[in-house]
Amino acid sequence: MKKHILLYCLGLLLCSFPGWGQTKQTAQTAAVPREGKSALPKDAVARATPGAGKFTDLGPQVGAAAIQGSVFAKDDQGREMAYTVVRGEPAHLLGYDVQTNKLVVDLPLKKTDGVWDLAVSSDGWLYVPSASGYLFKHRPGTQQIENLGYTLSGETYLWDLAAGKDGEIFGATYPGCRVFRYHPKDGFSDVGKGPLVEGEKYVRSLVYHEKTGKIYAGVGSHAHLVELDPRTGEKTEFLPQEFKDHEFVYNMSLLPGVKGGDRLLALITRGGENKSLVINLNTKKVEQVLGNLDVRSASLSPDKKLVYYTSNGKLHTLDLTKPAEQAKEVMATSGAITMNWSKGEGLSMITSGKEVVKYNPATGKSTVAKLDVPELPIPIQSVMSGPDGRIWTAGYVAGGHGVFDPATGKTITLKGLHQTEGMAVQGSRIYFGVYPHGRLYVYDTRKPWDMAQQNPRLIQQVQGQSRPFAIASADKKGTIFFGMVPEYGLLGGSLLEYEPQTDKLVDHKAVMENQSIVALCHQKNMVFGGTSVWGGIGAHPTEQEGKLFVWDATTSKKVFETVPVPGAKAVTCLKVAPDGKLWGVAGGTLFTYSIEEKKVLTMQELYFISEERANNFVWRDAFLVMHPNGMVYGTANDELFVVNPETMEFQKLEKDASLLTLGKDNKLYFRRGTHLWSYEP
Repeated sequence: MKKHILLYCLGLLLCSFPGWGQTKQTAQTAAVPREGKSALPKDAVARATPGAGKFTDLGPQVGAAAIQGSVFAKDDQGREMAYTVVRGEPAHLLGYDVQTNKLVVDLPLKKTDGVWDLAVSSDGWLYVPSASGYLFKHRPGTQQIENLGYTLSGETYLWDLAAGKDGEIFGATYPGCRVFRYHPKDGFSDVGKGPLVEGEKYVRSLVYHEKTGKIYAGVGSHAHLVELDPRTGEKTEFLPQEFKDHEFVYNMSLLPGVKGGDRLLALITRGGENKSLVINLNTKKVEQVLGNLDVRSASLSPDKKLVYYTSNGKLHTLDLTKPAEQAKEVMATSGAITMNWSKGEGLSMITSGKEVVKYNPATGKSTVAKLDVPELPIPIQSVMSGPDGRIWTAGYVAGGHGVFDPATGKTITLKGLHQTEGMAVQGSRIYFGVYPHGRLYVYDTRKPWDMAQQNPRLIQQVQGQSRPFAIASADKKGTIFFGMVPEYGLLGGSLLEYEPQTDKLVDHKAVMENQSIVALCHQKNMVFGGTSVWGGIGAHPTEQEGKLFVWDATTSKKVFETVPVPGAKAVTCLKVAPDGKLWGVAGGTLFTYSIEEKKVLTMQELYFISEERANNFVWRDAFLVMHPNGMVYGTANDELFVVNPETMEFQKLEKDASLLTLGKDNKLYFRRGTHLWSYEP
């Protein structure tokens, strides 16, 4: 995109920003719980960049001991081990001796922050698919791990694995909706010979049918169930029409040897609604529709009579030849991530509660051993300056919040909320937009953080909506606006308005047809919104350009819309300057806009977007801060920059910097991976 500035009177522009240096912010005080303090890391770094101010590394802010992919494996001496992966940067592969419950393997998985599955091949190797597209290989019980590299060109995320025959392993990928095969002698190959379903991005779940050598793959963001012959590449779809309005075939497990035919359990999802299908592989017919089960870990008893599964905090058994109503509760337990049967010992489970649970059906007795899972720093997902001047951060995937106090240099951690995409303040309250399924929360900072006492309190979960990145406080009216990205596979993000006095949430629906609302700001009862042509992942855009729109908060009507930067796919940031002009970023271009004249005043290229990159979906990129020193600071394309509003001179200050907020101390706070940094101009 060529650098260009629209013709505009320079004299007028130079007069547009009087008194920015005198702009003051009134600090508000509120009580936030201070228990669980952690000191600023000893290795915190402060440094000065000549002519640019001081940067300080404030250290990791949010930690979690969240485990996902798990499996039982035996080392070469026959010792049974429980393997799991704890999220972090980097994530760690953990191996525990099941007999002693001791951690005996702890290996960092470089360049990845998490893993969704683990699988053991028929020749005893443990394979680890990463959230960065790499496949790792590990011999159980050893202290070595090998990065085998990327599986298939262009595939940047790996989901399920399935062990085939003779040491081969199969894996599910994103964004090409493909299935790979790996064998130590053959390397990687694309056994589906391209996307399993044209136009889809995810192969989300995968199982291998030993009897036939076929693979069963679950696809999204529009649900498909595919039988794949990995030797020929032949693909056959068999999800019944009545379930094709769902988003994902999300998880699966195979139950071989059931009377009447091997069964496939498949969890299908749509928003917050989950169903578990029981499919007879002989007939390809759905025999039962069960509730929301932990499908991936479901396991058939050795006598092939009962399926064991967890659901809603309990272990259940069910005879698949009988109605689901006849399922029996066995014991209370956390949800199982994986199950394994041992001769004479019964059933073993690794649970989401970080436990190894053993249950012996013959005796009815059970044991629970807690795994010592270390807490690791997780990436920062959002940053905001709180009502009392402390800096709030939120954790990626595992959720949780860190609250940094600039006065003491200490951070407290607050647990309970999932992945927070956006935050905003109104008075003493903080509003959170939480993924998944469009959940909106409010926290009263005058009271203790206590999930059990509904503080934060769930306002509502919004049907059909997923990610609330954009939140703006309409202070004069006393309401809060949320801009939404819809659920997977859908277009059209809602504009939501919440009225705290009546606890009423109004869905203004898709104010901008077929676009997501990813940026919001407010001034004088007018809400300014920026859109992205992309909806939920897997939905194909129908619009060509991101737009700027104006919403009248008094009449609840859209009064204007325009394309501020021709060709840009998303308007990711909007901010009203002290002089009343609107600043924004669309694509890689910074623009200023006259609200009164309804026209773009200036455009400044921040970074170049190639034609190939222009087709990659974007919900969030840029952030802007109007600093009391008169300058405009921002982050975009993972760089911190400054703009002189009088001359529009643009300067890059720092790489590897994203998100941005202005503290009450007039310092800028931004993210670098798991660390919070401050910048003092």
